[in-house]
Amino acid sequence: MLELLSPAKNYEQGREAINHGADAVYIGAPAFGARVAAGNTVEDIERLCRYAHLYHARVFVTVNTLLFDNEIDDAVCLLHQLYNAGADAAIIQDLGLLECDLPPIELHASTQTHNAALPRIQFLEKTGFSRVILARETSLEQMLEIRRHTSVDLEAFIQGALCVSYSGQCYLSQYLNHRSGNRGCCSQPCRSAYDLYTPDGTLLDKDRHLLSLKDFSAASHLRAMIDAGITSFKIEGRLKDVGYVKNTTAYYRQLLDSIIEERPDLQASSSGRCRFFFTPDLEKTFNRGFTDYFLRERQPMATLSTQKSLGKRIGKATAIDHRNITVKTTETLTPGDGLCYLTPQGKLEGFLVNHVQGNTFTPNRMPDSLAVGTTLWRNNDQAFEKQLTGHTAERRIPITVVLDDTPNGLQLTLSDNNGCQATATTACTKEPAHDPLRATAQAERQLAKMGDSIFTATNISIKCSQPWFLPASVLNQLRRDAVQKLEDIRIAQHLQHRGHCPTLNERLANTFPYYQTTLDFRANIVNRHAEQFYRRHGVEQIEYGLEKTNDYFITTGNSTSGKTLMTTRYCLRYELGICLMGKNRSTVQLTSPGTHGSTHLLLRNQNNWLRLDFDCRNCQMLLSALPPHNQPTTHT
Repeated sequence: MLELLSPAKNYEQGREAINHGADAVYIGAPAFGARVAAGNTVEDIERLCRYAHLYHARVFVTVNTLLFDNEIDDAVCLLHQLYNAGADAAIIQDLGLLECDLPPIELHASTQTHNAALPRIQFLEKTGFSRVILARETSLEQMLEIRRHTSVDLEAFIQGALCVSYSGQCYLSQYLNHRSGNRGCCSQPCRSAYDLYTPDGTLLDKDRHLLSLKDFSAASHLRAMIDAGITSFKIEGRLKDVGYVKNTTAYYRQLLDSIIEERPDLQASSSGRCRFFFTPDLEKTFNRGFTDYFLRERQPMATLSTQKSLGKRIGKATAIDHRNITVKTTETLTPGDGLCYLTPQGKLEGFLVNHVQGNTFTPNRMPDSLAVGTTLWRNNDQAFEKQLTGHTAERRIPITVVLDDTPNGLQLTLSDNNGCQATATTACTKEPAHDPLRATAQAERQLAKMGDSIFTATNISIKCSQPWFLPASVLNQLRRDAVQKLEDIRIAQHLQHRGHCPTLNERLANTFPYYQTTLDFRANIVNRHAEQFYRRHGVEQIEYGLEKTNDYFITTGNSTSGKTLMTTRYCLRYELGICLMGKNRSTVQLTSPGTHGSTHLLLRNQNNWLRLDFDCRNCQMLLSALPPHNQPTTHT
């Protein structure tokens, strides 16, 4: 079973995700979600569950922040409410919840639990998780290795924004702005502009987005991910708009359907086929350019010039006068389009299109720095966005329809491909038809009218003892009754097959050993329940997380070095062509003596200094705070 998993900022977006082919959606709970701005009421989640379950699609609810001791009881109560509302699974980060009396809801280990190593994933499987959401940095080779040594469901990202840090291992937002990403309040300092310095204070790069990554896209790797054992394919974006959800979901629905059609061993995990009334295009909605990150091999992956959306490349400017701009493009421009370009200094500039004639357009203002030969991107496609606000998809479940006699009237039976069957009856007077062929055809037409229901009649059989004259009103009511019954039966069938987690007694009896006996602050333990959990699994020494201690610095020897505020596989040295291992040498001559061989570099944003260390053996970059007395005197 393959699952396309889409984001839902709210009920409306979740419904559109289902309509556009999602097999499951994930949505924020009223509290304790890793996107604090994307919470929803339990009532709205219940509405979404009912709609999704009609298609046997699932709803996962995010309760994936770290929890303080005074929040645990409220979180447990909330999980019970969500289970009773029909939620199929809870996505959690805080393992302290496994010490609590949870409802029998399926548990998914959030990517915030730092699921990057095989021993970690094996441990999560042994302690009761039904699914592990892999770190975005996981390669295809690592996915295959994880699959070989586990049986837990594996979920992986396929589209959306990238955190530059390993998820759950970034404390930069909390350090700079007192807003913890692990508590759902990330201020996204990685998207800010920084200056880059050598240890002696020499400026190497100025005012660029040195930690801002492109967006992730695995569109060309879905087959390889399937072969590597991934069963759930996740689109990031609970803070994105409904147009993004429609576009990306439809795009990947088509890709997965084409693979399923080629592979008889595969099938979608939910019901219904989608019909789209637009052509999905990932470049036409918000994106910072795309990278497949570490799926195959390390590559340049940053958007150094801007953290904003570039959109889709439309072509180069071929002529510019005092009023108009001509571009060589195959795209159709529309008044209201937003276009942008990068200046020679690498800054993003933009403008709106006021008037269009062919490939020549009049901007709302003439940009001073635009030159002939400059590449233009469209970061707001007016016609496409307008199209996305309309009716863009229809999802229907095929059913067979059988009309038959009863002693007192008629019986209508609807059957789907999931083994669900509903029968409605009505008492009515039956009169022999004067024109049997016409009467049969009229009855078939009435029974085929599924209206705005989720069904489409693919086979209609009339098995009455003889053709009857049947009023349209009688058939319509009979059909409506049968449709309602079939919908209720489908929902009930889905709820009967919900997954579940081990009981509290089973979890407390589980002493499967953790693969480490000492944990530092990066284990993100901020409550006594999480401490009890790890001690029960053999951990002897525990350091509380930074959110609890608010402790950032360690003094060692003759220098003060900050705690690691970010651990990332992204390497700024590699990105700039100054890899210490010689993997990506640049022809750029840097002025500071020893730059290529220095053990660290420095970042500066306003008055904040950060140190970059390079763990070349593990090909990782570590970012830490630089205390004031260690900050260099700068010079250019």
